[in-house]
Amino acid sequence: METGNKTNDFQDEVNRRNFIYTATKALASGVLLFPALNSFSINESAEDTVTVGRIMDMFISEVPNAPFDKTVDTLKAGSRDTKVTGIVTSMFATIEVIQKAIASGANFIIGHEPTFYNHLDETSWLENDEVYRGKLNLLNQHKIAVWRNHDYIHSLVPDGVAQGVVEKLGWGNFFDSKTSVAVLPPASLKRIIQHAKEKLNISEVRYMGNLEATCKKILLMPGAAGGKSQITALGKEKPDVLICGEIQEWETAEYVRDARVQGHNLSLVVLGHIASEEPGSEFMAEWLKKKLPQVKVTHIPAKNSLLFV
Repeated sequence: METGNKTNDFQDEVNRRNFIYTATKALASGVLLFPALNSFSINESAEDTVTVGRIMDMFISEVPNAPFDKTVDTLKAGSRDTKVTGIVTSMFATIEVIQKAIASGANFIIGHEPTFYNHLDETSWLENDEVYRGKLNLLNQHKIAVWRNHDYIHSLVPDGVAQGVVEKLGWGNFFDSKTSVAVLPPASLKRIIQHAKEKLNISEVRYMGNLEATCKKILLMPGAAGGKSQITALGKEKPDVLICGEIQEWETAEYVRDARVQGHNLSLVVLGHIASEEPGSEFMAEWLKKKLPQVKVTHIPAKNSLLFV
């Protein structure tokens, strides 16, 4: 059973090392904390008009080898020529998010995931669907532009979504973006789960493992990387725990179950897709505030669409 002091050891060590890290890197103008924010500068005072297309091009210009020939990062509603009155970032352009954007006076939503219920946002099969038509009509009525920023933000170096998650967790000085591994002060699986829930504002997670097991090496894979990618990374990195957004239950979970039966010290924590990547949309909001200080930028969490009983 953990004592009160032992429970705090993990957070105390994280705080101590984060303080050292932040102090020693402050003179670098935050490059390690938010590298994408410093790689592109623009004097907005030289031009008053900020359009949807201009903002899209600004971000894409910072991505290696962009623009991409094939990408899902297209406008889902609105026009590139729309003059922006305000910006909202979120994981999903849900109807609730759209309504809040309208109420705030924003006419540009930058989402991370699809707007119309499939990866490519294909809508021909939805033409007669009342829910689709209702959402599209709402966007058109209020002249809201929606841009999906998925492939490009993931293609930043380092990955913008992962960077947002790492900073939210306070693991910036523990994390290797090349391997997606964080080597933390030793802590129980229970304490690591508690830490992730607190920092990412999650009420429940799914897990597999011994809550009292000591963990140090964390493989962090937000979102839905897929079973093959997750299992390949597990075999290569040999972590104590995989923390991910979501899984196919018949893939990664079964691999971890078999590994544990064979005696491997391997645990699994499933945060949920939205919860695991929402900090990426917060990262996007901070990027926009840095580049466009004259434009109101608001991050509105999409929140989990599912409830637990």
